[in-house]
Amino acid sequence: MNNTEQNEEKKTALEKRIAEIEAIMQAPDFWTNRDVAQAKVKELQNLKEELENPGANDPAKKYDKGGAVMTIFSGAGGDDAEDFSAMLYRMYQKYAAKQGWGWEVIHANENNHGGFRNVTVEITGSGTSLEGKKTGTYGILKNESGVHRLVRISPFNAKQLRHTSFSMVEVIPKFEKTAGRVDGSEIEIPEKDLEISIAKSGGPGGQNVNKRETAVRIVHIPTKLSVHVTSERSQAQNKERAMDILRGKLFKLQEDERIAREKGMYISKTTSIDWGNQIRSYVLHPYKMVKDHRTNVETSQADKVLEGDLDIFLK
Repeated sequence: MNNTEQNEEKKTALEKRIAEIEAIMQAPDFWTNRDVAQAKVKELQNLKEELENPGANDPAKKYDKGGAVMTIFSGAGGDDAEDFSAMLYRMYQKYAAKQGWGWEVIHANENNHGGFRNVTVEITGSGTSLEGKKTGTYGILKNESGVHRLVRISPFNAKQLRHTSFSMVEVIPKFEKTAGRVDGSEIEIPEKDLEISIAKSGGPGGQNVNKRETAVRIVHIPTKLSVHVTSERSQAQNKERAMDILRGKLFKLQEDERIAREKGMYISKTTSIDWGNQIRSYVLHPYKMVKDHRTNVETSQADKVLEGDLDIFLK
């Protein structure tokens, strides 16, 4: 059977299933079980989308229409790297603001200079994908995952020497919970694989505010992946959110491994946040340039990029 025949056969099967669900939806008791009904409505939407846009339900694009959770980790470079992480944080925050997206800090580990050792944010909204189709923040930002490199005169060095810093950006899907459906439910995490610890978490109001033991840190022992959540008011809410983020991290790891297998490559469980692994370089001295090493797209407008003008790289 050639590709054309396969496509026609698949189209026929989709049309048949769509007709079946539409017939079921006509029943007077369709909404009696709301969870089942919503699952059928969702299935119908996915089938119609697949019919109109073949490949739309590709596993790699499964969560593209949803929100994103972004974590920025500082790598080699000390204070400079932590300052660079703060620069990346502001860059993405400004881009998100221009798009009208939601932005919520889940956890931030700051230093004394306004930099971040690591910071995790949730980004929600929609926009246009590379193919010109409407998609969510995960579909737009997922390819920002990787090591970012900065070259500049160090503001932390009295000798005004040029310094190279590295930060890692990780973008995973935000898993949603809706009636009858839990995103990421196919990713099972046995309790024995988890190491859960609780810490004190301060609310708004400064250092003198009463602190409660609500912050949750979860480590997935087999992969060493870890999640820290301090944004919610209760320990239970922080744990639930941390588990959702951990599922997103495991999904991303599985996707990376799947893509690597298809390309006949080996993927390391950890990416070194240093020289040789960068996906994009931001050079501020001796000249100004931002270059994406995967696509060779570059611009001399480095200041604009750091102010959130990212369309040249995202679109």
